Amino acid sequence: MISPGQLFYFLAALQDLMMGSVLLKCAAADLGLQWGGWALAAALRTEKFYDLAGSGTFILLAHLSRVWGGASHLRQNVQTGLVTAWGLRLGTFLFMRIMKDGQDRRFNNVRDSPGTFFVYWNVQALWVFMTLLPTLMLNSEKRDAPLGPRDFIGWGLWGLGFATEAIADQQKWIFKNDPGNAGKFIQSGLWAYSRHPNYFGEILQWGGLWLSASSVMKGPLQLLSAASPLFVWFLLRHVSGIPILEKQALKKWGADPQFQDYIRNTPLLWPWPKCF
Repeated sequence: MISPGQLFYFLAALQDLMMGSVLLKCAAADLGLQWGGWALAAALRTEKFYDLAGSGTFILLAHLSRVWGGASHLRQNVQTGLVTAWGLRLGTFLFMRIMKDGQDRRFNNVRDSPGTFFVYWNVQALWVFMTLLPTLMLNSEKRDAPLGPRDFIGWGLWGLGFATEAIADQQKWIFKNDPGNAGKFIQSGLWAYSRHPNYFGEILQWGGLWLSASSVMKGPLQLLSAASPLFVWFLLRHVSGIPILEKQALKKWGADPQFQDYIRNTPLLWPWPKCF
């Protein structure tokens, strides 16, 4: 005779096994897509669809995890929809930008080295999986919970981050396409309050999605899913985002007194009021 306690632990173990299965399938799909993208990109010696492949993988995995998870709760549908909106906007923007510029300076010493290029595509696979982890875990859950403050605050943060990133990207796009701004750096609009407002918006979005997804997670799963916004922050702040751009900016405008003043008076990432 199986006791209620034993039944509970059996069902919990079964649920964990199913979640693990969905996460493994998503990880395999992620790697397969990036390796396929690398093979094509290495053959063509181009990075023009690197970012597009990354954002497209986000969208595909979000939807696949919901299908493989077998549930379709409102929170899951909203979360998947927000990831899709993020991927469509950012992927389109980055693809348009590289088609206009012709190349991405990050790949100047990479595109002709298949081995090094392969590392970049694997880093993208890690970025996709780690960033999307709360959504994948949420979509793997059969259990649901009523919508609550964490959901609405999380979705509000996502909306603020989405608007911030989109506006910052558009402001810089317009600035760079104005012939009168040739050789200048942007310090207007949102860029007057943060030297990297688009990255601030990016962090807000994934932090908000984690907060909503955590509504149905308990114990170690909550701690594991929190790795996502922390990973996004660490990657942008210390690895592939801000350090590279700051180095390039200092090399280009470091001797410009106006740029020195901009650095002194404008926060690096978090747009605190200037009085602070």
